[in-house]
Amino acid sequence: MIRKATILLAVFCLTLGLAATVMAGDETETVVTLQTNRGDIVLRFFPDVAPEHVKNFIAHSESGLYKGCLFHRVIPGFMIQGGDPNSKDNDPSNDGMGGYSYKGEGTELKAEFNKRKHLRGTLSMARSQSPNSAGSQFFIMHAAAPFLDGKYSIFGEAIDGIEVVDKIVNSPRNKSDRPDKEQKILNVLVEEWTTEKIEATKAEMLTPAQDTEK
Repeated sequence: MIRKATILLAVFCLTLGLAATVMAGDETETVVTLQTNRGDIVLRFFPDVAPEHVKNFIAHSESGLYKGCLFHRVIPGFMIQGGDPNSKDNDPSNDGMGGYSYKGEGTELKAEFNKRKHLRGTLSMARSQSPNSAGSQFFIMHAAAPFLDGKYSIFGEAIDGIEVVDKIVNSPRNKSDRPDKEQKILNVLVEEWTTEKIEATKAEMLTPAQDTEK
């Protein structure tokens, strides 16, 4: 009887273990693909540290606000900045001055500063001098910038297309860091990927020369 009970217990534990493995493999996360005229950039998010910023970015992605926006500011060795609906018009002078939160025009987000680091590929939120002034503008890091840590709300990272960031950031630009030719978001896809697929995609993108968070 004892041996039979032991065998049954072992089978039960094995079944639980397999079930847990299947469940873990089925976990999904929202990813956003920015389809630009230079290639695709795939982004994953950190709702555990910046839930409102994640909600905001996904809402703008789904609403179409980001479609047609330019990366209006690019600085090699630093970052590319986009997400301003003003960049859709033909007036470069107002680029970098527009945007609003998912709550509607004239609204802003409260800061969600966290312990994550501004590394190559980090997705963070642009703002004015006020910490609580984020709207729709965001930036993707071309290289690490520790001086931004704890001062801007990190809410995601690129898991594919870092070479596209490289292309955009190295575009010829004027004295205001505005690209001479349009670096445009043509379309935005919002999808659910398994966490396993996300991690595998990120691992494939990374190279020894790139920053990884310990």
